[in-house]
Amino acid sequence: MDFLTRLIDLAIAIQQIPAPTGHEAERAAFVQGRFLAEGLEVSRDAVGNVYARVAGQTPRARPVVVSAHLDTVFPLETPLTVRRVGDKVFGPGIGDNSVAVASLLGLWWWLQAQGFAPPGDLWLVANVAEEGLGNLKGMKAVVARFGAQPKAYLVLEGLGLGWVYHRGLGVRRYALKISTPGGHAWADAGTPSAVHEMATLIHRLTALPLARRPRTTLNVGRCRGGVSINTIAPEAVAEVDLRSEDPAALMALAQAVETETQRLQRDGVSTSWEVIGERPAGGIPQGHPLVQAALAALRRQGVQPRTTVASTDANVPLSLGFPAVCLGLTHGGGAHTTEEFIYTTPLNAGLAALADLVQQAYRLP
Repeated sequence: MDFLTRLIDLAIAIQQIPAPTGHEAERAAFVQGRFLAEGLEVSRDAVGNVYARVAGQTPRARPVVVSAHLDTVFPLETPLTVRRVGDKVFGPGIGDNSVAVASLLGLWWWLQAQGFAPPGDLWLVANVAEEGLGNLKGMKAVVARFGAQPKAYLVLEGLGLGWVYHRGLGVRRYALKISTPGGHAWADAGTPSAVHEMATLIHRLTALPLARRPRTTLNVGRCRGGVSINTIAPEAVAEVDLRSEDPAALMALAQAVETETQRLQRDGVSTSWEVIGERPAGGIPQGHPLVQAALAALRRQGVQPRTTVASTDANVPLSLGFPAVCLGLTHGGGAHTTEEFIYTTPLNAGLAALADLVQQAYRLP
């Protein structure tokens, strides 16, 4: 069996195990078993991350950490049917992030074939809670474990070959709640409705000025409330996602959201909010040696690289000033839909560039 076939088969085996955020245990156990089958030293932590250690040649040499998140956006009941069409493999979660998790082992196979012995420990980490409201809990535990020790944190995503994410997009998420006494739509007409008040609040929020530079966004992703069509709604909740390239701009927008929510409060109308998600911003310059090494590794594989900002597990080390980049491994499309797919052939270039970067990372200052 050739390398690419072996890697794709493993990616599909991983993809076939449901792993919505908070329910990654079965997939983690499978990956742990595969690490053990390779003869690697394996451990788990309290949040469910799986760690495989490739022992370094020099005891005091600094390690390199390579990670890929286990979780997906799809509920447990989602059919995980896979189909192949030419150079494409379709399946929910195949690109985000099953093929990247499989590539942790693919990287190990590639380095073995090259006879590369890492100077310091190489850690291969399958982590939990990257998606949705996972709040990067898994990666926070990884960084809490290793801190400033690693030469680099290399974060893998299945899609986006050619992109080098060296800046972490800040995210703050709210659940906004409005409560009223409610009542009968006819008998109590004129008393405040939580749904009507929420509509007013959403209108005010979407009218807030948003900076183009640094780019800053606001999205009301979900809204729910009410009891029945003929009941004045006693409660409404909206979930709001705020993002910015700049931490100060993000906090200014967050303050504006809280202020607008509080402004609605009066007799008969109670408002509150809860921060339900937060992803810290941070970054390293494009001229940083790690970023330049990643760009060079992609160019050596004939891939034209580009740098950008995104919200990934790399946010955590970047926010603390640690050297980190996130890399895509192949091309594809339909991310976060049941028609998600990857192209298989570009994986050769993606894995080769990753293996190259790992080796270069040990040489960084």
